[in-house]
Amino acid sequence: MSPHTTDVTHRLVSTSAGRIHLVEQGTGPLVLLVHGFPESWYSWRHQLPALAAAGHRAVAVDVRGYGRSSRPDDPAAYRMTELVRDNAEVVRALGEESAVIVGHDWGATIAANSALLRPDVFRAVGLLSVPYTPRGGPRPSEVFARLGGDEEFYVSYFQRPGRAEAEIEPDVRGWLAGFYAALSGDTMPGPKAPDPHFVGRGKAMRDRFPEGRLPAWLGERELDVYAGEFERTGLTGALNRYRNMDRDWEDLAALDGAPVVQPSLFVGGRLDASTTWLADAIDAFPVTLPGLVSSHLLDDCGHWIQQERPAEVNRILLDWLAALPG
Repeated sequence: MSPHTTDVTHRLVSTSAGRIHLVEQGTGPLVLLVHGFPESWYSWRHQLPALAAAGHRAVAVDVRGYGRSSRPDDPAAYRMTELVRDNAEVVRALGEESAVIVGHDWGATIAANSALLRPDVFRAVGLLSVPYTPRGGPRPSEVFARLGGDEEFYVSYFQRPGRAEAEIEPDVRGWLAGFYAALSGDTMPGPKAPDPHFVGRGKAMRDRFPEGRLPAWLGERELDVYAGEFERTGLTGALNRYRNMDRDWEDLAALDGAPVVQPSLFVGGRLDASTTWLADAIDAFPVTLPGLVSSHLLDDCGHWIQQERPAEVNRILLDWLAALPG
């Protein structure tokens, strides 16, 4: 599927807080695809035609703050409850009563919370790369501040408005290439190399990125698509998701420990830090995801799972969708 394919329909739909850009292909039951950081609808370019060919209406959104969707100035506009509202209103704007929702990275967390907060709309949920972890424990900022010792965890590094932007925006293309490579199964640093998820005091995050090699899934043309979007929009809208983790913790207090009960799916990469650090969350799925249909860890795969292993992910998604109740 070409970066400039004519096989999809681009639309802007209105929500209570602005507009959401989406890309649609196919007809049939609605499957809503939600990307993570730093991505866009284009992260689902391999899934859109496969889902459409199997009889689904596949819709990939630009999450609020990304691409052609609205980018509010207020950082609080990117809290989880607002993103869940966007997803539910997109489903209604498309003339549907319900949808299956599938998310990757931050999109997985958004998808899980969409299912949790709006079970009337989202009848099943697929999670890629990031396992479901119910709300609970200490305030997130306190947890992240304790990680790394003399180094700073990347989530903490992203918190102060303007700091990460000052690193990324002078060379968006180069930063994205390094970030994608740092978390890809075929280009990530070895186990003895400094961890790219941490930033040395007074250093830049990109100091630990691999240089001079793109992962196999990312050609120059694909990188052009991602870089072009973020060069146009800047990174603040995308980074504001990280800047709402404490707000989310407060907003979702009534749902502390709540399971997601709808039919669910998890697919992760064995080399992805999201699955190794959160192994306990995967072990807890019988309690936290009691409707889990299947869980998969793909060998030799990193974080960008639906782009690194599109054929395998498509097969898993289609098998899961086919098994869902009508």
